[in-house]
Amino acid sequence: MSPTISSSLCTVAALSGRPGRRAGQPGGNKRAVAQPLAAAAVTEAPPAVIAPPPRPVIGAPRRRGGRGVDGGPDELVAWKSIRQERWEGALEVEGKLPTWLDGTYLRNGPGLWDLGDYGFRHLFDGYATLVRVSFRDGRAVGAHRQIESEAYKAARRHGKVCYREFSEVPKPDSFKSFVGQLASLFSGNSLTDNSNTGVVRLGDGRVLCLTETVKGSIVVDPDTLDTVSKFEYEDKLGGLIHSAHPIVTDTEFWTLIPDLIRPGYVVARMDAGSNERQFVGRVDCRGGPAPGWVHSFPVTENYVVVPEMPLRYCAANLLRAEPTPLYKFQWHLESGSYMHVMCKASGKIVASVEVPPFVTFHFINAYEEKDEEGRVTAIIADCCEHNADTSILDNLRLHNLRAFTGEDVLTDARVGRFRIPLDGSPFGELEAALDPEEHGRGMDMCSINPAHLGKEYRYAYACGARRPCNFPNTLTKIDLVEKTAKNWHEEGAVPSEPYFVARPGAVEEDDGVAISMVSAKDGSGYALVLDAKSFKEIARAKFPYGLPYGLHCCWVPRDK
Repeated sequence: MSPTISSSLCTVAALSGRPGRRAGQPGGNKRAVAQPLAAAAVTEAPPAVIAPPPRPVIGAPRRRGGRGVDGGPDELVAWKSIRQERWEGALEVEGKLPTWLDGTYLRNGPGLWDLGDYGFRHLFDGYATLVRVSFRDGRAVGAHRQIESEAYKAARRHGKVCYREFSEVPKPDSFKSFVGQLASLFSGNSLTDNSNTGVVRLGDGRVLCLTETVKGSIVVDPDTLDTVSKFEYEDKLGGLIHSAHPIVTDTEFWTLIPDLIRPGYVVARMDAGSNERQFVGRVDCRGGPAPGWVHSFPVTENYVVVPEMPLRYCAANLLRAEPTPLYKFQWHLESGSYMHVMCKASGKIVASVEVPPFVTFHFINAYEEKDEEGRVTAIIADCCEHNADTSILDNLRLHNLRAFTGEDVLTDARVGRFRIPLDGSPFGELEAALDPEEHGRGMDMCSINPAHLGKEYRYAYACGARRPCNFPNTLTKIDLVEKTAKNWHEEGAVPSEPYFVARPGAVEEDDGVAISMVSAKDGSGYALVLDAKSFKEIARAKFPYGLPYGLHCCWVPRDK
């Protein structure tokens, strides 16, 4: 049910954003904050729900036909482009939200896959859509807005792809323009800044949207969802690409910068409030012609874990105008798979071991294993591991997601647990942390209680599977001690990454809620709130329109 004008006016005023900050004042290092970029005109917007400036509440978006938009009555809203640039309004709450849940949930992801009659081919190509749900006093206000990257604005202006996306390349008008594209690729000018992957809250309060390219680091205002500025790194470390998932705490920021020229990785850290990355150390690759893909990586209290998997960056594929089955990567099984451990304090490599081949997008957590005398003997690192099967990448083509015929085609996945010995042994271990059947042999898009980052932990929250399926379709709570899982499922629904929010004053690790955005079978969308202990539904806050699938999320607590 669409929110009424009266409820929207009072509830938006009470709930939108975080009290204690004004719109357009993200805080932190003022050198990185510019005036908000001019918003592109909203197209196809139905009549607005009236609200006082500066936050208009705009009516729910309509959809139109066309390639890749409304491909048929059975096509899920999860894979349809959202056709309105922004919306905000009070949400209808079904159930009872905890009154202690006080803050803003943000989710980032690709939400626009169409330019006129042209449709993108891959899930990861879509232009970024930021979704917000603000909770207060048992009520909720929702909003979404397109992130105004240069790639998005250029595409809107010219009606075509203008930057190199994950699988899309601008079509050159001539051989001369093709040569120019190659030159701009090496300089990084033609790489996308479409920050459609992650969203993190930095220690100084700034909110940053990210993707694999360094230039795709964009500051947004969590209150208004305005695109504020580029996040400019004020150092000389350079790099065109980096891990899409840095490790962020209240005091620091850790990242990996792959080196494609001298195959390896630079480990860097940044203090909260700073834009200057500091060199910590370097890891040279032990195999293959290029570094392995490092979409994410884990840390412990004292160490950074650098994964080197045989799915490696490929310069030749970066140059291609048409995508290969592995896109920007190549599979080099013969090159070996390795896990490196670097000391945070000294930058020295304390372990470099060979492990069984693996494929992972997302690490879950890592911690230090100690003996009875308190000495660190090994590092335990957990990830969502796809049984060394690279087909997961090509399975994420939008055609495959939209054309599901009921066959069980989702690539198997497990909680892959690495044990990396620190005694000089040349080999590490990789095995399933629990029976993958517990979560339907599907496992990705994970979060934990942030208080256990880098420490021993028991619970993880992720997306699993109820088969047959072609995409993760459940939410699952993993118990790594009991080696069991609890699963939430709704027929035909596509949930996104569950994010754990602890109850204030909580002592137990799972005392809190898990929040996920769900694209429902009937075309609707809602924020689902589960009790993290029982993993039962508490409430859902319902949007008046369907939401496309999104990737990663964060929590912005309300300033007291």
